[in-house]
Amino acid sequence: MNKKLLLFAMWAILPWAAFSQFTLTGKITDKHSSGVLSGANIRLDNTYIATFSDADGNFALKKLKKGTYTLKVTYLGFLDYTQQVILTQNTSLNIELIKNPILEEGVIISATRVTGNQPGTVRNISKMELKQQNLGQDLPYLIENTPSVVTTSDAGTGIGYTGMRIRGTDMTRVNVTLNGIPYNEAESQEVYFVDIPDIGSSVDNMQIQRGVGTSTNGPAAFGASINIQTLKVNPEPYGEVNSSAGSFNSFKNSISFGTGLINKHWSIDGRLSKVSSDGYMDHSSSDLKSFFVSATYLGKKSLLKFNIFSGKEITHLAWNGVPSDSLNTNRTYNEFSFPNETDNYQQDHYQLFYSKEINDNLNVNAALHYTKGQGYYEQYQANASLADFGLDTLFMGNDTISQTNLFHRKWMNNDFYGATYSLEYKKNKLSATLGGAYNQYDGDHYGRVIWTQLAYNPEINHQWYDNTCFKKDFNSFLKVNYQLNAKLNLYGDLQYRYVNYKLNGKDDDGKDLAQQHNYNFLNPKAGINYDLDQQNNFYFSFGIAQREPNRSNFKDADLDNLPKPELLNDYELGYNFKSATIALGVNFYYMDYKDQLVLTGKINDVGAAIMTNVPKSYREGMELNATLKPLNWFNWQANFTLSRNKIKNFTEYVDNWDLGGQIENKLGTTDLSFSPEVLANNMFTFIPFKNFSISYESKYVGKQYIDNTSSDDRKLSDYFLNNIRLHYSFSSHLIKEIGFNLMVNNIFSEKYESNAWVYRYYYENTYQKTDGYFPQAYINFLAGVNLRF
Repeated sequence: MNKKLLLFAMWAILPWAAFSQFTLTGKITDKHSSGVLSGANIRLDNTYIATFSDADGNFALKKLKKGTYTLKVTYLGFLDYTQQVILTQNTSLNIELIKNPILEEGVIISATRVTGNQPGTVRNISKMELKQQNLGQDLPYLIENTPSVVTTSDAGTGIGYTGMRIRGTDMTRVNVTLNGIPYNEAESQEVYFVDIPDIGSSVDNMQIQRGVGTSTNGPAAFGASINIQTLKVNPEPYGEVNSSAGSFNSFKNSISFGTGLINKHWSIDGRLSKVSSDGYMDHSSSDLKSFFVSATYLGKKSLLKFNIFSGKEITHLAWNGVPSDSLNTNRTYNEFSFPNETDNYQQDHYQLFYSKEINDNLNVNAALHYTKGQGYYEQYQANASLADFGLDTLFMGNDTISQTNLFHRKWMNNDFYGATYSLEYKKNKLSATLGGAYNQYDGDHYGRVIWTQLAYNPEINHQWYDNTCFKKDFNSFLKVNYQLNAKLNLYGDLQYRYVNYKLNGKDDDGKDLAQQHNYNFLNPKAGINYDLDQQNNFYFSFGIAQREPNRSNFKDADLDNLPKPELLNDYELGYNFKSATIALGVNFYYMDYKDQLVLTGKINDVGAAIMTNVPKSYREGMELNATLKPLNWFNWQANFTLSRNKIKNFTEYVDNWDLGGQIENKLGTTDLSFSPEVLANNMFTFIPFKNFSISYESKYVGKQYIDNTSSDDRKLSDYFLNNIRLHYSFSSHLIKEIGFNLMVNNIFSEKYESNAWVYRYYYENTYQKTDGYFPQAYINFLAGVNLRF
């Protein structure tokens, strides 16, 4: 009987022993000073298990199975630490990190990022993630599978003029910085990635903060901020060749090089790229060229870095889209059919960074920057009024000629320059950052008639309008992070921003633009991060952002009814769970807008559409992220967004051509345009054997209204896309890495449109509309080869 009991006990214990769980604890300290390091990142490689050291430098990784793990510890300013741990019982480690003998380049952008255990709705993207997708498409398409992102392309291929919306907000409301320096065009607040082609090949890492995020430089983040860090120094010399080709005569060729560290301090990295495509739409070709060069000096306690990069684009105009009545018969129609109806623009960037470690606890960073932009778009106009272009009416015999066909060019010539700075302090439980920027923008807009069909031509390059702008943008912020105890971290952030904006001269319609505006914005933010245990984490944040109107808001408005600035109160509540094979995150947000600028159909005194402040509007939603790795050869990633995006008490205005004026309709609560209620991304990745992966991607985008009336007559239908990606790499004696990539997009040739516009009116007692939709390409592919020496 006793033997039976013993055997039964052994049988019961064996499964428990096989799945016994252990705890790995430790303390992170500075080897030189023996001081504790709070906020160090601790993770187990090839799992989702990760944590941060607490206020006393301690950490604990619990519920670990028996086995061998690779422990990695990272902390800004210190060398990365790696240790193999064989876990057969509860284990405790004392880990001493060594100060990096050269100053870490991460200090350049740390002031504008969510770091350590600060609260925030964040997605970090590595260089490797970008590299495997970068076959020539613009940057928005390299990150389109991140939560709440919807992309669009004028040419339908992701090459040329592209854009994206995050949480339904367009790029004028998404703050973008390159190494902490604002990239949004200062006047329009727009982001044109086409002006820096193939920038993805020179990116080391990115961080997307959805919502207001932390304080940064440049315009307000009303949907998200995107913080991009370009290439860091590679200590080893390298050379790389990337070539790809695909549908619609799409090609990308780039060469990159790096000297590695010369005399342990100096390094030069560079890239030269050319991207071209005929486009899916008729006459939507792109010819894009760019280069990037970075020279760096890394000292023991200082860093000096100089970046120069440039992009030149020639794209055929395709911005009017396809009329809705032609979508079923001629989906690729483009009314801009003359060969020289193109957009031509060059943008040159110069960035100089200096960082200095004052002592173990204090760093100072400063940067100077200058961006030169110049270019024009050329357009044909049939039966143009001579008077509209400042040209005299012609009298030829008994004929009076007041119209003609002509080509004109609209020019932009601008200079953007300034400085950014940050002072960062870290000691034990406290970290604080004082940062900011002062930037100026000088812009000149002018138009010239370069050809007319008249037998008598006016002077060559006749200029019919010219206006200038000058914008000052100063901001300063203070961020404080305090680790109250092992579980609770407190965060506070206060930003002051001053904007001065002047316009002078006449617009292309002859309107006098002379005006000046001054804004003083105070933007507080606060949050908490709470670690329930190693696996469960909660955070909450609240932030205020205020945004000045952009150039078009001002120039189109009547001077006696100018737009007001917008204000956003953003609430974010999140939960994260991590285990060895599962990472799960859910975020709830509520974005409460005051005086948001939207299109209502209202027009100004010359009949141009204007943006109107609506008193109350909001976005609320849930974002879910999940990653599962149950087997070494299989990985599953998915994210899902469910949202409501509303304007309260919305009134629309429709032109009445018969009676003049506008018809006013009070519609109550309506949907914000281009804000799908459902977004979903899914990716299955299979690894049949080493260095070979197959990914199957799916993306669902719910219906979107193209104006703010919630009318099903004016919407983009939902669409469901499926893509396949293949990647294989190997090495040889002569070449360090040989990589092959194949990307097949829209494998089922889903017929869909990703963007549109509409103008509505009444004429001869009949409701009518003019519109344009942007169809995207049917099944298409890009294939590439990468050689790294």
